Amino acid sequence: MRFADLLHVLRAAADVSGEKSFVVVGSQALLLAIEQPDHRLTLSDELDLYPALAPEKADDIDGAIGALSLFHDTHGYHADGVGPETAVMPADWMDRASMHYFGELTAICPELHDLCVAKCVAGRVKDAEFVRILLEDKHIVLPTLLARIRQLDGDKYPIQTIVEWAQRRAVQSQSESDTP
Repeated sequence: MRFADLLHVLRAAADVSGEKSFVVVGSQALLLAIEQPDHRLTLSDELDLYPALAPEKADDIDGAIGALSLFHDTHGYHADGVGPETAVMPADWMDRASMHYFGELTAICPELHDLCVAKCVAGRVKDAEFVRILLEDKHIVLPTLLARIRQLDGDKYPIQTIVEWAQRRAVQSQSESDTP
C-alpha cells in the first residue's frame, strides 16, 4: 500500500460511514508515521481502521470496501473495518497518538511503539517481520517497546511471554543489521 492508497481508503470509508475521523491501526498505519518506510513494511493491501466516534460503523466499511469487495477488486487494496479492541495497546496510547488532517478527514495514528505492542501481542510471523524491521531501521527502540508491553493488563495477557517475543525480534534485528 502507498500513502495515496491510504488516503483513498480513508475517503471511501468516510463516504460509506458518514464519519470524518478514523483510528488507523495495523501495519499500514506506519504510512502516517514514517515518511518513506522500508518497502517490506508496505506489502499489505489492507488498511485497518474504525470510525473514532462510531466504531460500530466499521462493519459497514468492511462490507462496502473490505476484502473481496468491488472496491478491492478494482483498486487492489481495501479497508479492514476493525474495532477498538482489535489492536491491544497500553491504556494511555491516545496520549501519544498523532493526528493527521486531510481536508475534513482526520486520521488518528498510534505512536509506533504502541502499534508494535499490538503486533507483539498478536505474535504472527508477519508481525515478527514488521517489528524486526522497525527495530533494525531504528524507528523503534527495545527499551520503550518493553516498557509499553509491561503496561498491559497482566491478568489478560502473558506479559513475560510477550516481552520475550519482542526481545527475540530485537536479537534478529541485530543479526540482520550485522549482515554485510
